[in-house]
Amino acid sequence: MVTIVTEIQVKPGSEPQWDELMRERMSTARRHSGWIGGQLLQPDSDPHRRVIVGTWKTRDDWKEWHNDPQFQETRAELDQLVSAPEACMWHDVVLEIRPEAGRGRAK
Repeated sequence: MVTIVTEIQVKPGSEPQWDELMRERMSTARRHSGWIGGQLLQPDSDPHRRVIVGTWKTRDDWKEWHNDPQFQETRAELDQLVSAPEACMWHDVVLEIRPEAGRGRAK
């Protein structure tokens, strides 16, 4: 299992549009083989920065998702709303702890 952490800087005023496009993209990723989960984060100290955390079974699963036409379409839209190139860092998941099925927080 691998996790990719991507940091981007959104153009001021474009945050709501960027967040909505990313929400759509992550919803689409859920249907792809190998998708485990993801988060979209906004640091307290910078309302224009976003951190995307995506966890996949393999890097190849992530790469395959990037070839999806819908991914390519949203990528072009998202790229127009950022003010700097993204920075990515891959991580191998050494340990993951989640609530057991039927336990944990109520939804």
